[in-house]
Amino acid sequence: MHVVVNAAMSADGKLSSSAREQVRISGEADFDRMDAIRAESDAIVVGVGTVLADDPHLTVKDDDRIASRLESGEPAHPARVVVDSRGRTPTDAAVLDDASETYLCTTNALPETRREALTPRATIVTAGTDRVDLREAFGALESAGLESIMVEGGGELIFSMFEADLVDELRVFVGPQIIGGRDAPTLADGDGFLENCPTLTLESVERLDDGVILVWNVQ
Repeated sequence: MHVVVNAAMSADGKLSSSAREQVRISGEADFDRMDAIRAESDAIVVGVGTVLADDPHLTVKDDDRIASRLESGEPAHPARVVVDSRGRTPTDAAVLDDASETYLCTTNALPETRREALTPRATIVTAGTDRVDLREAFGALESAGLESIMVEGGGELIFSMFEADLVDELRVFVGPQIIGGRDAPTLADGDGFLENCPTLTLESVERLDDGVILVWNVQ
């Protein structure tokens, strides 16, 4: 399995405002770059916070890329994966429609009523007691044939992915804004590392509009 974390952040490292509202950090060129990564992936992963805040569809937008996937014998869109410990994903969330298969990674703490409501709409992957055991969950995804994984956020999930030592590559568009706010979500939130911080090797730097794309390999 190869896991790529892809994100767009402001020049001061924020993903959105302190009100957790979307801020337009990148433009059409970066959206197209993200769409290309989606088209190359077997699955796209987000945390439930992203689903609740943005209600993303997580599908490939470009018709030529969709056609190329179909010609290769792949589904039109990658599978979608939501990491959701307690089943807070709304049953009418866009990510649960029939555009592609959806996996809900959850825990034994998932209330039975929520399990019953979500089971017809997603493949339930139970891993962990109170918090999703990401290594176990991603092992189940790999067993299901999902080898190339794109993680889109948010900050809590991205930190947890690094904490679980599951990230192979980090791709970030750094945009020309200062958002500020000590409570604004950052690229990697969570508890933070006090020691043994993950280290990265810079693979490439590319200017895009007034921002920059940074690609790191994770050591």
